[in-house]
Amino acid sequence: MLPGGPSLPEHASAPSHLVDRDPQVTPQQMAAALVPPPQFADASFESYRPDPDYPSQAEVRDTVAAFVASGAGAAAPRRGLFGRRRSAAPEAGAKSGVYLDGGFGVGKTHLLAAAYHAASGRKTFGTFIEYTALVGALGFQGTVDLLRGTALVCIDEFELDDPGDTMMMTRLIKELSETGTRFAATSNTPPGALGEGRFAAQDFLREIQAMSDRFDTLRIDGLDYRRRAVDESAAVVPDVAAALPAGAVTLDDFDAVVAHLGTVHPSKYVALVEGLDAVGLTDARPFTDQTDALRWVALVDRLYDAQVRIVASGTPLDAVYPQSMLDGGYRKKYLRAASRVVALTRAA
Repeated sequence: MLPGGPSLPEHASAPSHLVDRDPQVTPQQMAAALVPPPQFADASFESYRPDPDYPSQAEVRDTVAAFVASGAGAAAPRRGLFGRRRSAAPEAGAKSGVYLDGGFGVGKTHLLAAAYHAASGRKTFGTFIEYTALVGALGFQGTVDLLRGTALVCIDEFELDDPGDTMMMTRLIKELSETGTRFAATSNTPPGALGEGRFAAQDFLREIQAMSDRFDTLRIDGLDYRRRAVDESAAVVPDVAAALPAGAVTLDDFDAVVAHLGTVHPSKYVALVEGLDAVGLTDARPFTDQTDALRWVALVDRLYDAQVRIVASGTPLDAVYPQSMLDGGYRKKYLRAASRVVALTRAA
């Protein structure tokens, strides 16, 4: 029996605590982790199942497949006179990337992972926050040097939440694309509207426009596949400890986890949940601080990527965002997280 708590099921071992985890990640480990998450380890264009009610899904799949096929070896260094390497820069006016714009749950990440697997040459796959964290660890020039020569850089969940990220990502894309690197990105926001409602985006319109001009924007319509069958809320249980499955699990108070996230950089959230089968959270309640809410969104994304089940009590985890937050600039992030926790709390 946990101190002051209910008995555990007989088949379960005593859970550990998420708040006791303090992963240390080196820049080398961060770079090595730039691959699709396990959930998309086998994603392909063939395994993508477009919704027949939304023709844009099949159209975007075919367009992305053609984009990847046309770029084989695009960033491979070429030799000029006297054996010097010369840039494999694209022709003037050529687009250096595809940008998948659509709501959550329409298969954008699946298509991005499929592009990664289908591409030849060096390639990377990471979330926007993983690339910005890499810059934080290696410095801007160190990151450029690391990624230079990469044929395809895949960026999932592309968002610009502050001016620093805007300037850094526009510079990174510009420098790499000029040496032949191509990009595939996903987002819930069209490139011309990145940063909208979050900071003074109008002050950075030139940088945002310069970046968006490098992409062909592909719009994917459709419903969230996680809710196609039935519209449900996130599941809650009266006794979290008793409902935890067998395996590697943690059990913590929701507020304690939220506080702990403030002590761990979001780039380490992958390592924070590594190896877990489920996380137990007691007494979930609505957020009052937007910074806490955004950290929770980042954790949910990593739990979803690793398909870690959530067992929770208290407020359903898709209802922890007050209307004031949903009415703000991060609405799409919150709705994506809400959709994902419904799936994770109802996983068998």
